[in-house]
Amino acid sequence: MRWEAIPTPCYVVDEAKLRENLEILHALEEETGAHVLLAQKAFSMFVLYPMIGKYLSGTTASGLYEARLGWEEMGKENHVFAPAYKTEDMQELVKICDHIIFNSFSQYEKHKLICQESNVSVGIRVNPECSTQEGHEIYDPCGAGSRLGVVKSEFKEECLDGIEGLHFHTLCEQNADDLVRTFAAFEEKFGCYLKQMKWLNLGGGHHITRPDYQIDSLKKLISSIKEKYDVEVYLEPGEAVALNAGYLVTEVMDIVKNEIQILILDASAACHMPDVLEMPYRPPLQNGYQPGEKPYTYRLSSMTCLAGDVIGDYSFEKPIQVGDRLVFEDMAIYSMVKNNTFNGMPLPAIALKKENGEVEIVKEFSYEDFKGRLS
Repeated sequence: MRWEAIPTPCYVVDEAKLRENLEILHALEEETGAHVLLAQKAFSMFVLYPMIGKYLSGTTASGLYEARLGWEEMGKENHVFAPAYKTEDMQELVKICDHIIFNSFSQYEKHKLICQESNVSVGIRVNPECSTQEGHEIYDPCGAGSRLGVVKSEFKEECLDGIEGLHFHTLCEQNADDLVRTFAAFEEKFGCYLKQMKWLNLGGGHHITRPDYQIDSLKKLISSIKEKYDVEVYLEPGEAVALNAGYLVTEVMDIVKNEIQILILDASAACHMPDVLEMPYRPPLQNGYQPGEKPYTYRLSSMTCLAGDVIGDYSFEKPIQVGDRLVFEDMAIYSMVKNNTFNGMPLPAIALKKENGEVEIVKEFSYEDFKGRLS
């Protein structure tokens, strides 16, 4: 496609690739009977919720605002988990959510009555204390001192009255073998409680739509859980829904030199793709290679004043010029949902590349969007 016609910076979501991912997830539902939910914390482009809702069972949220979004824009199963809930938020959540998952027994006791009165299915999140992360500690719910989920030593069997499900979420961009390993740890610590439950939520972090994902292992695990414990099984992928289904288009504004050639882009790691700095990771770039692999190597940076706002070093077959467009890949997930206006940086526009090849600008932002967050 012609990136030159798109305003920059701009997120572009590929409808065809999104549907391809959804078909894989829907087939998993059909074959195993599991319920697959969109984890909105990764991808919340709600203009596409009607399409997503044709394939998935519903949405899951991390708080009131996401729960409202799923309820308003998809209107199917609506689940929520948060480390804690405000009383005023819970009064609305019980009206719009099917499942509410608590992070502690004290939170459950605080909100137990209103959940029972509203006939909401309640779950408790547990921590299997089985870390499978390598190098991404910020995303490891099983890390030392984690606040997420009840550990076995703090599990209060006497407080299970009214609780219908258990939940664990420990993965990040991982394959089925890590889930199998984690479930074994979960089963050892908490399996004795499953037979009195109606459902088990396996959380997210499953890279189900990745080409090398061990889909047969996942299907086998789901089937064995359902057969052994007679519970409904839920999965909450976020990345898998929109994996490799989006781009961030940026323009080269200037080129400066300090030992290395540095491109100044109108896109920012800090503002527009925070995971680059948080995880950290090096995002894929169309026609970009490892530094030194091709004749021309550049450091990609941005227009903010943050010295560390660096996306990474890339090499190219041809010299880069001011005004060139660069296209980062896999930018549908954890981008729009996490961006910010630090330094007064404009938010990227949002576009949809339709299956017929047409590109529609869905949303553009202005100074008023920046000002409106301040006072």
